[in-house]
Amino acid sequence: MLTLLMVLDALISIGLIAAVLGQEAKAGGLGGMDGSSDAVFSSQARGMDAFLARVTVILAILFAIITLVIAKMTS
Repeated sequence: MLTLLMVLDALISIGLIAAVLGQEAKAGGLGGMDGSSDAVFSSQARGMDAFLARVTVILAILFAIITLVIAKMTS
């Protein structure tokens, strides 16, 4: 059971990395931290970006839950 969860956790982490890298950049990175760029929070994601944003959230939640279960099982 533990091995299955570890393999599943690794697959989810790979999917999470792919989902994050597949998204388009929303702004100029750290350059928008001074507050001058409001486009980061005002723009709505559409199409593939919206799908990848949802997939990222779902995979991140699954990754966190499975990681906590593995930690509980090993301690």
